[in-house]
Amino acid sequence: MKDDTCIFCKIANGEIPSATVYEDEMFRVILDMGPASRGHALILPKNHFSDVCALDEETSSKVLALGAKIGAAMKKSLGCDGFNLVQNNGEAAGQTVFHFHMHVIPRYAGGPDMVSWKPGEASAEELAKTAECIRKELE
Repeated sequence: MKDDTCIFCKIANGEIPSATVYEDEMFRVILDMGPASRGHALILPKNHFSDVCALDEETSSKVLALGAKIGAAMKKSLGCDGFNLVQNNGEAAGQTVFHFHMHVIPRYAGGPDMVSWKPGEASAEELAKTAECIRKELE
């Protein structure tokens, strides 16, 4: 399940060199070439999935635990104070390479503000209507 035209498939499967920090039979974890902070890594499945909605059950069941493992290693080795796990789906959400990947971004005390938003407001009625809309799709 690889896409011969996908750059992340090529990197994940070793056809294009990368600064690899972890590899197993399902994933390759590389350092991002345009890092948000020192140590910013990408978890790349070796199989091609366009986004989180396309993931198979086995891949989706393992990626979060791998993110935690990589993040914990960053805290010990890089001395970061925390980390973000970021996963974008669709162009409107900031996805630029349409091969599922998860960012593991080390966060350092006093570092730049990233991955944040100003909380909006919603009435209880609006929240109830929105929740009902989503529930209907899940049935």
